Amino acid sequence: MSTTTGIKEVARRAGVSIGTVSNVLNRPELVATSTRQRVLDAIAELGYVRNDSARQLRAGQSRQIALVVLDVTNPFFTDVVRGAEAAAEEHGVMVVVCNSGEDAGREHRHLDLLEEQRVRGVLITPVDESPGSRLELLIQRGTPVVLVDRGSGRHSRCSVAVDDVLGGRLAGEHLVEQGHQHIAFVGGPATLTQVHDRHAGIAAATAGHASLSVVATPNLTVASGRAAAAEIAALPAADRPTAVFCANDLLALGVLQEMTLRGIRVPQDVAIVGYDDIEFAAAAAVPLSSIRQPREQLGRTAAALLLEEIEDDGRHEHRHVVFQPDLVVRESSAKPRTRARRAR
Repeated sequence: MSTTTGIKEVARRAGVSIGTVSNVLNRPELVATSTRQRVLDAIAELGYVRNDSARQLRAGQSRQIALVVLDVTNPFFTDVVRGAEAAAEEHGVMVVVCNSGEDAGREHRHLDLLEEQRVRGVLITPVDESPGSRLELLIQRGTPVVLVDRGSGRHSRCSVAVDDVLGGRLAGEHLVEQGHQHIAFVGGPATLTQVHDRHAGIAAATAGHASLSVVATPNLTVASGRAAAAEIAALPAADRPTAVFCANDLLALGVLQEMTLRGIRVPQDVAIVGYDDIEFAAAAAVPLSSIRQPREQLGRTAAALLLEEIEDDGRHEHRHVVFQPDLVVRESSAKPRTRARRAR
């Protein structure tokens, strides 16, 4: 099959005009049955594939929306993509996934290319949402945008998020109830709204009940979790926190791995709570307690809002949907029957 077969070759093979072939492809009801069949036979024989992207660009429209995520390797975003795709498929639309890698420059480049490709709209968990950012410019130029896993008080866009302050509070209250008086928060960078809000939540829950230290990380990966755990493990036993709340499950899994390698028992010596409740959380060597987010529902709801805005032709009213998180308690933070007392 030749990849260069075009509409002219189809018309020549079928013995019809280019306009007739175009009608068969776009308005088949206008073409006589016998002629239509002749064109379809020629298409099959030549292996012709219509250049739909070019047609859409000529029309100024696309059947694609984009989803820009912070970390394509994070299973949380895999589930968000699955939900967005389910909603998009119901409308005959394809989702293009881009990975910013938590890098503002990379995010800007993605948005440049997406605008050039005339995508119908963008779902994004932004790195840079500052005034004058590339994202702001995209919205000002008329591309519909919905923030995913990020709230927004602005009237120029919809957003779908989880109450991360509540999520942090749930984790903090759980650890305080388990008797922990020295808790560490592991996460970063603090410029990410999710990290900021989850820290704010646990800070509120522990105020007056337990001390809270912060171990900042450059990103939200397993490797960063292991590095944070190594920093915690290096502390004298009497000064080491007895519980760790991580800004996501990848960090928590890294903390769990490093603590285990160093002979620090979970949860006997240190309890761990993560965030997101990805599939791997329950399957960890020590099943991981986590704050559960409705991941697929986040993606599906965000895509539905974006498609509604695209199709409402200026009548759309922006909405901000906030889901409530749940605490899932597993072995990593369950109170042991006996907790070793540390010498002070």
